Amino acid sequence: MINNANKPVPEKAQEPAQEQNELPPLTLLQMLGSTLAAAFGVQSQARRERDFARGKASHFILMGIGFTAIFVLVMVLVVRLVLSQLT
Repeated sequence: MINNANKPVPEKAQEPAQEQNELPPLTLLQMLGSTLAAAFGVQSQARRERDFARGKASHFILMGIGFTAIFVLVMVLVVRLVLSQLT
């Protein structure tokens, strides 16, 4: 077996990982804004790139599920309110 632990890692291979670690994670407000923009289909290219560079897919999935659940709940409540006013 060849021992690769003593081989130096090229500097260029380390740069992308270091750049990702230096970027701060997205705030809750930024993630909410991106989720709402995605729901309406109006996300800018710059924000999309920011989301892919700094965000985690699992966070966006959870935000999307949460947004969808709240949206459905609000729609059910609005329909019930409208139907109760008609009778």
